[in-house]
Amino acid sequence: MVEYKTFGFRLFNAANYALFALLGIVCLVPFLIVLGSSFETEQVLKDNGFSLIPKQFTLYAYSTVFQLNTVVQSFLVSISVTLLGTLMAITVTALLAYPLAQKEMKGRGALLAFVLLTMLFNGGIVPWYILISKYLQLKDTLWVLILPYLVNPFNMFVLKSFFETIPKEIGESARIDGAGHLRTFLSIVAPLSMPGLATISLFYALGYWNDWWLSLNFIESDRLVPVQLLLKKMISNLTFISSQIDTSKFIQVPANGVQMATTIISIGPIIAAYPYIQRYFVKGLTIGGIKG
Repeated sequence: MVEYKTFGFRLFNAANYALFALLGIVCLVPFLIVLGSSFETEQVLKDNGFSLIPKQFTLYAYSTVFQLNTVVQSFLVSISVTLLGTLMAITVTALLAYPLAQKEMKGRGALLAFVLLTMLFNGGIVPWYILISKYLQLKDTLWVLILPYLVNPFNMFVLKSFFETIPKEIGESARIDGAGHLRTFLSIVAPLSMPGLATISLFYALGYWNDWWLSLNFIESDRLVPVQLLLKKMISNLTFISSQIDTSKFIQVPANGVQMATTIISIGPIIAAYPYIQRYFVKGLTIGGIKG
């Protein structure tokens, strides 16, 4: 057996570990600073700036955020939109990408060109607004937060490329056994494509969870305001109040602390969900090594 673990090989591995450890620290430290600053008092933040470890620990910023009765309702709206939107989006995107991955499909080139056209051109904000609010009658409904982002052309092309890596002999053998295209996709292609589907699902989930643009334009009812828009309004209001009045004579408005707290609140669910999806990314890196 050839010994590969030479000094050069070990030195290369050590350099890789050191480099990625450094990159991890660069990404982690800003998050820890935001987390630590969210537990700091407003006066300390104004005097000393942000810090990794809070000097005067307090939950005042978080209590200010959750004092609003609509916060829980907004979280439920965002969670509902993210779960339902991601499920519908990945379903529609996969059912569009799979036929386009079949090179024998008639009209495939024209349909690909049509999808690509939507990435390059659009009708503009005003016609888009009129279409959604007047003709589709989606304004001030939960569906207006889901349907406009239902199919992302970039995600579709990524998923199509992933489907093309699956050997076509697998699908041909299934059709020989009497399975149709839909049965082949659901029983064979989809399970094999789980890393790709999980990746695109994460992209969609991030898009739905972080979006506030649709609700700003189409939502008027307080019961349908997602958490991102609610927190954005809260930060704007507190920042305006703290800039217009002398807070030392009244109360301490936690404008900076609320910004840090809302950052943690808004990214918390994504951080909690990512470890469950990460294993599919790892599987995607190794799937090519176990074929054959």
